[in-house]
Amino acid sequence: MNRRKKINQTLKGKAKKANAKKAGSNKPKYVSKAERALENQAVTSDANQNQPIETVVTGEQAD
Repeated sequence: MNRRKKINQTLKGKAKKANAKKAGSNKPKYVSKAERALENQAVTSDANQNQPIETVVTGEQAD
């Protein structure tokens, strides 16, 4: 490889890496298993509190 081609290859590689770093990532932030369990527990407890209380009717039912 001649000198000019090697220099151009190096500069293109650096530019490509800089653009990739500037672009960022589309991956969601990592949430640990313990944090997911706590969040799930909080959601289920909120859902249980928001449900209406059903009244239980005692006595004999007619057939």
